[in-house]
Amino acid sequence: MATTTMQAMTPQQLTKKILANEEVFILDVRNTSEFDNWKIDGGKTEILNIPYFDLLDGVDEALDKIPNGKDILVVCAKEGSSIFVAEQLVEAGRMNIHYLKGGMKAWSEYLEPVKVGDLKDGGELFQFVRIGKGCLSYMVLSGGEAATIDTLRMTEVFEQFANDKGAKIKHTLDTHLHADHISGGRMLAEKTGATYWLPPKDATEVIFEYEPLEEGREITVGKSKIRIQPIYSPGHTIGSTSFIVDDQYLLSGDILFVESIGRPDLAGKAEDWVADLRTTLYETYKDLSEDLIVLPAHFGKATELGEGGRVSARLGDLFKSNPGLNIASDEEFRSTVTENLPPQPNAYQEIRQTNMGRMSPNEEEQREMEMGPNRCAVHDK
Repeated sequence: MATTTMQAMTPQQLTKKILANEEVFILDVRNTSEFDNWKIDGGKTEILNIPYFDLLDGVDEALDKIPNGKDILVVCAKEGSSIFVAEQLVEAGRMNIHYLKGGMKAWSEYLEPVKVGDLKDGGELFQFVRIGKGCLSYMVLSGGEAATIDTLRMTEVFEQFANDKGAKIKHTLDTHLHADHISGGRMLAEKTGATYWLPPKDATEVIFEYEPLEEGREITVGKSKIRIQPIYSPGHTIGSTSFIVDDQYLLSGDILFVESIGRPDLAGKAEDWVADLRTTLYETYKDLSEDLIVLPAHFGKATELGEGGRVSARLGDLFKSNPGLNIASDEEFRSTVTENLPPQPNAYQEIRQTNMGRMSPNEEEQREMEMGPNRCAVHDK
């Protein structure tokens, strides 16, 4: 139903529209450099960038670029500029005008829980899609207990979800020491009394206590003893560890994505770790069941979002379709993963230091550190 009044659209509402392939026209009024670095995409969204300062004197010259008959969403960094422009569009007689509540900062932090599937002996596995940044977290639920993997810093989302499911969080695990976002695993463990697990080879500089996540250890969740079996899989970091959950799912961290593979350079060790990355992908993963469903810690493009927003793929299918798993020679692989790299994540060194416990930025500083897309993959553009 068309309306001539301006309305707020929440990140959750926008996510639902994108996943349902509803048409949305986005007018992004941030500076061009910010827009070029990071923007909203996916579904049937169309997007136009006209900087706010070009619209201060009115929107008349922009009206012919903005379609009629579609939901129009005005976007800025925090919200204020988008409200100003949206009000002008309403005054110009345009219909169905919205602004993104909380701006791109809120978009960056929204998590959409998506059910991956049921577990064999009872329980469920959920994926939390951070659609604005491309991060993926997981929760295993069974017998009134829960474990979270690659928890994000918005820990209240995980607490509330577990509470709604009648589960107590017993374990939080990180597949590796993250460099593109601040981990919430340790904080969530402290808040809930859970055990925090981290690969020891990634923890040589941390200044807090943790449970070493080593190959051969099994972590159980609930009465049905859902098995989380860690597999040492270095390459993205020296300690990177994958998980096999319930003999069905391979949580690959930042080693393997749906359309790309992990980058080995975020600790400054690309030349040293490239051989580890190839061994993990071409030998360790090759020896696993082809029927395992790969669940990565990130996605790079909206095209990787599947049904309901879920990001997943069968391992055997990835060995056929993923370009990073089909590089013939060691030499070509080395050049691909050391030379064909996107820019490094925003503030990645500070994020690593924070995840080691060596920095304690406040909430607003953490938001600023994480702004922008994830850049953990080799083939992302």
